[in-house]
Amino acid sequence: MAQEILCEVDNCTYWGSGNKCTAEAIYVVNQSGKQASKSEETDCKTFTPEEH
Repeated sequence: MAQEILCEVDNCTYWGSGNKCTAEAIYVVNQSGKQASKSEETDCKTFTPEEH
């Protein structure tokens, strides 16, 4: 299992230095309800906007 998750969405609560995700778990779903065949067809449900 992957130990390091990289993410470039710097306005997420879980974004850390070095583009590392600090969330304890990652939840990704497909957009259409069908099996995804490329990354653009998925969404990260773990994303939480950073509050300022």
